[in-house]
Amino acid sequence: QVQLVESGGGLVQAGGSLKLSCAASGRTFTARTMAWFRQAPGKEREFVAGLSLSGDSTYYPDSVKGRFTISRDAAKNTVYLQMNSLNPEDTAVYYCAARRDSYLLARPGSYDYWGQGTQVTVSS
Repeated sequence: QVQLVESGGGLVQAGGSLKLSCAASGRTFTARTMAWFRQAPGKEREFVAGLSLSGDSTYYPDSVKGRFTISRDAAKNTVYLQMNSLNPEDTAVYYCAARRDSYLLARPGSYDYWGQGTQVTVSS
């Protein structure tokens, strides 16, 4: 099992920045891909960033490309999501996820482990 704990959410004004953290513990060597998703009230869970740990390749959907950056600190077993130029549409609960396969996918059902989520609220 891999345990994931997110932190760093909060309230920020439009145009501001936040950096989320996801600390992994347990059998972390089984995680090959890390990702961030978000879910706003009444909406489906949405992929916002992915990182393949085998080659550090990343992927972002157009909605956040150029604004969000996923990175990791292997020594700390921690993955980050730097979010810049935030707007109210970015308001959601943000989840960290991991999967045992190294192929980076955007479907939530492809991920084996999930954190509890952290709320991000962007005010206008």
